[in-house]
Amino acid sequence: MSSLVTLNNGLKMPLVGLGCWKIDKKVCANQIYEAIKLGYRLFDGACDYGNEKEVGEGIRKAISEGLVTRKDIFVVSKLWNNFHHPDHVELALKKTLNDMGLDYLDLYYIHFPIAFKYVPFEEKYPPGFYTGADDEKKGHITEAHVPIIDTYRALEKCVDEGLIKSIGVSNFQGSLIQDLLRGCRIKPVALQIEHHPYLTQEHLVEFCKLHDIQVVAYSSFGPQSFIEMDLQLARTTPTLFENDVIKKVSQNHPGSTTSQVLLRWATQRGIAVIPKSSKKERLLGNLEIEKKFTLTEQELKDISALNANIRFNDPWTWLDGKFPTFA
Repeated sequence: MSSLVTLNNGLKMPLVGLGCWKIDKKVCANQIYEAIKLGYRLFDGACDYGNEKEVGEGIRKAISEGLVTRKDIFVVSKLWNNFHHPDHVELALKKTLNDMGLDYLDLYYIHFPIAFKYVPFEEKYPPGFYTGADDEKKGHITEAHVPIIDTYRALEKCVDEGLIKSIGVSNFQGSLIQDLLRGCRIKPVALQIEHHPYLTQEHLVEFCKLHDIQVVAYSSFGPQSFIEMDLQLARTTPTLFENDVIKKVSQNHPGSTTSQVLLRWATQRGIAVIPKSSKKERLLGNLEIEKKFTLTEQELKDISALNANIRFNDPWTWLDGKFPTFA
């Protein structure tokens, strides 16, 4: 099992979890179940991933067989953009809970600080970039005029009701978090961001540490997560797996792989990771990185020096939206 970090509300969260993004629904339940057998205890999902029923099925199977109890598993999901209005926050959360067959979530993120027009579940779920049939034809996204603090306060009520244990934010910049901290009643426990050696976001990471907000990295392997999506930037950016610096560090630690070096670079700096893999040996390798080797301070610095501020997940490129989330 992964080591644990203590969040600012006292809950303990595994430092290494399994990301559920892009796990095919046909194999998802079994992958979750097998991951639990291997020792995984954190599962990072989202409404937008479209596989929450299967994630829940895998978790419930493990619980029913006595492999774990519900308290042993740290279950994470995310509020999608179409459900930011206070009237729809709890509705979306209960849809997730119903799909997963669970009574509560350990952590619920606001997926992006962007509010889309509401789409009823029966019209399209998960809605993705859909905000209506006419918009879909035009390749357009209609926004909803909902301030982040209104969405967040609706989530605070969900904590009060016991539907979620913790609130997190995802893809937020420092200034937005700073403003949120001025108005929230319940402090966010975590910030999930794109984070890899090409995008280190050091000031944001330091800000979160100063305010006791746990940073969780997604896309720890940089362009690798986006190549299969045929993202041009990912296809033209050199892979981190073959980067000379990463390869040299791996060679300094016999038995390690370049992917493990990338994960260890994050966890050794206190950043949680949620890599995805379908192969047992890689799942185990990811889970055991803290025990296998420790990077030197110079190696940490050398890897961080690869920063080029290359961001692969940028809402500015979503259809015609031009959302300045990271502008």
